[in-house]
Amino acid sequence: MAYSDILDTELEEVQLVKPRASLGSTLLALEDPTRLIPSIELDVLSDLTTTDLGRFQATWSNLSRERRRSLLSNLVEVAEDHVDAYFAPIYFWLIDDDDPKVRAQAIEGLWEDEDVRLINPLIRRVKSDDAAEVRAVAAASLGRFMLMSELDQLDPTVARRIENTLHTAFSGAESDITVRRRALEALAYSSQEYVQDLILEAYQDDEDGLRMSAVFAMGRSADLRWANTVLEELSSLDSGMCFEAARASGELELADAVPELIGLLQEDDVELRDSAVWALGRIGGPEARRALQACVASTDEDLRQAAEDALAEMDSYSGDDDVPAFFLEP
Repeated sequence: MAYSDILDTELEEVQLVKPRASLGSTLLALEDPTRLIPSIELDVLSDLTTTDLGRFQATWSNLSRERRRSLLSNLVEVAEDHVDAYFAPIYFWLIDDDDPKVRAQAIEGLWEDEDVRLINPLIRRVKSDDAAEVRAVAAASLGRFMLMSELDQLDPTVARRIENTLHTAFSGAESDITVRRRALEALAYSSQEYVQDLILEAYQDDEDGLRMSAVFAMGRSADLRWANTVLEELSSLDSGMCFEAARASGELELADAVPELIGLLQEDDVELRDSAVWALGRIGGPEARRALQACVASTDEDLRQAAEDALAEMDSYSGDDDVPAFFLEP
């Protein structure tokens, strides 16, 4: 290839590189109702400084309710595609927005954030938000802080406030079933004995949703007292209950669940089938490995990917009983 041809090729490649948008141009585009949100470069909204957050807030005040909601939905997609995207400053500010949908989206956007400054706003939302949807997502969000307290990563006084808030949301005057469900699921991380009583109370309830959350909580509790109940629910004719039991059997690493889980691999319900795949990866053992390896050979791309992920999870456990001892670290 001649030097001039090489130069032309390099110039073409340089021209194909799209320049990064500026914050100013993105904010102007957001204010233009004729511009589709997906076409706007939103990565510049990542990790905003205090000054730039102020500029964003000024723009936000000029957006319609529908555009605000659309913007937050697209920020979630950007975060999924770009692991370095960090929209926490925006989400944190929007926890107090006047739109309940926005408040809920903001809390969900912070689902991985362990900043303890979130605790007070979340507690406030669980206790007093007008929208049940917001109270529910806030209760669920407190779950990770409940786990942190069990790992001694949180001040005991703060931990008690979280636990009391969740307990009240489940057992107090709260009437919304979804709020009660999410509160119980978050509370399940607690090692306090009374929490096991709450799980049993929910499991014995006539409301199907509460019963499913109870089985979810059984798995999250890591308490093997629930093993027989979880194994029984694996045979449930209700797909939602069966799904929760499959996940719980994986959380509890119930080897006795493996035959039933393998049977669920034939389910047409993709979510139910994938929950069984995940659980097999958590439980491990030769039988589970063979079943997952068979799934890897499937023509179903979703099943194959789920099985590959489960096998990777299985291999990450150094104590997997089907790994020869001489391969393990001393």
